[in-house]
This record gives sequence, C-alpha cells and structure tokens, in this order.
Amino acid sequence: MENYSVSQLQRDMRFEGFLLIRSAEKRKDSKGNDYVDMNLTDRTGEINCKIWNWEPGAPVPETGKPVKVRGTVQEYNGRLQLRVEKWREATENDPLDMNSLVPSAPRSSGDMLQEIRGTVDSFTNETLRKLTNGMLENAGGELSWFPAAQRMHHAERSGLLHHTTDMLRMAKAALEVYPWLNRDLLLAGVIIHDLAKIDELKSDAAGNVADYTRDGQLLGHLVRGITNLNRVADQLDIHGETVVLLEHMLLSHHGEAEFGSPRAPMFPEAEALHWLDMMDARMNTMKTAADKTPEGAFSEKIYSLDRRVYHPKYTEDAE
Repeated sequence: MENYSVSQLQRDMRFEGFLLIRSAEKRKDSKGNDYVDMNLTDRTGEINCKIWNWEPGAPVPETGKPVKVRGTVQEYNGRLQLRVEKWREATENDPLDMNSLVPSAPRSSGDMLQEIRGTVDSFTNETLRKLTNGMLENAGGELSWFPAAQRMHHAERSGLLHHTTDMLRMAKAALEVYPWLNRDLLLAGVIIHDLAKIDELKSDAAGNVADYTRDGQLLGHLVRGITNLNRVADQLDIHGETVVLLEHMLLSHHGEAEFGSPRAPMFPEAEALHWLDMMDARMNTMKTAADKTPEGAFSEKIYSLDRRVYHPKYTEDAE
C-alpha cells in the first residue's frame, strides 16, 4: 500500500501508516455503545476518525502518542474521515520519524527567537526595551515550542514564534509606508500581544494542544496578558502611559467585542497591531487550507473564515 501524507488523502483512498493523536474523546453512539472520536495528524494536516465498539472501561488513547492505523478515507458532512479497520500504539521498534508527524513552523525556533531578540535590542526607547524583555523572560522556555492555537492559525510546534516573527516582518514593512507610527511601540505590541497564550492553552512539547487551561477559559490571553504585563512592570518599577498604551494594545488587538476585545483600538499603533494580527492569522489559515487542497479544487468549509478556500492552478491557460 502506497504511503500518503494526510494532505494527499482523498475519498476512497486506502491508508496505512503512522499518525499522531491530536485529540481523543470517548463518546456514545445512538444505541448507547461507547466509541472513541479521534483527530489524527501528521505535519501536513489532520483527519478525524471513529473507533467503534470501544470496550467499556478501556482507557482513551493518550493525546500526543503516535499510532499505526489502517483504513479507508470516507467523506461525512463534506469532510474527510478515516474509517479505521485496525490500529495500535507505535512501539520503539517501529520505523517511525516523529518529525514527519508533528506540524512545525517553517523556521527554527532558535532563528525566530534571535530575530525577536534582535528587534528588541534595536529599540531606542529604554522603557519599551525593558518591558518587552521582561515579558519574554516571563514567557519562559516554553516559548521556543509553543503553538499559537489549538486548531486555527499557526496550530503547530513553534507556531507562536512563527506568528510573531511573520507579524514583525509585516510591521517593519508597514513602518516604511507609515513612518510616523511609533516604531518601538508597534513592534513591542507585536512581540507581547499573544505571549499569554502560554497561560491559556494546555500544550505538550510537540505542539499538540489538548484543551484550554482554567485561566484560558475563565480569563483568556488578552486579560492574562495584561496581568502579566502589570507584574513585569511592577518588578521593573515602571509606571505611566507607556504601560497603559501596551495594556490597551493587548486588550484591543482582537478588534471588537465579538472576538473578545472589550475596547476597539483607540490609537494608530493599536489599530495597526489589530490588522497585522488579523492579516497574518487569515493568511496562515488560507495557506494551510490551500496546502491540503488539490489545485483547481475547493477546500472543505473553514469555519474560522466562514467559507471554503480555492486552490488556484496559477496558470494562464487553466480551465
């Protein structure tokens, strides 16, 4: 049987190979029988599967573990689904390359961290340099591998760094067009705006997010980000408008109340941060969907965009 990546799977294909458990939950079917609903992934994408007639009392497969599965790809409600015929947990003796199973950022975490540190070192505003470095220290070593989301944009190992560095590059380009923006304030906002996702999400070192934390569900990363910033500012004995401006950027970067921001951006750097965040999130979502879709075809519905995504052929004579 030919080996396919998840992004290559299509309806009626046969699949046998190793995948990683992104999530697993025991449920009951219409007759009251137990089954397990699992999402399996490799570095190219994710596919859902159901394991029927689950033995009552048997433990649910552990998130983040590799498994070997065999089955047929089907379509259900417009989405591909793997009908599993046989599965088992992977063993040490299996010819398994974990790098092929974990969706990861396209650049190394070391290079991305160096890019961020270099940007902070370039600040001429000493207060912003101290606050930003303090927030990076507060984030800790998890920043090197932490994802940016559970399922939406940059849901990959080191996805938070990927999102941040792409936004930094866009911000620096925007500053060429709008040189009157406060450079250090905008770049500091980009660097710290999502750091509290480390407090919001439960992730393993492979970048698999199992759920939201207590703080993530009760507060979210916008509010937790402000409390982290206040703690860092107090430790550095920094007070005044600069802290308030950064607080507002954290609070407003989702743009509107529907998406979690109780205040809309109220000064130019905050507005710029919002649209940089939106642009990068949506472009990453679009690219991820297109990469999973054959040329000339439409993806399944992407719920965060509320639409399907078309993968163009990008040729003049395409029909």
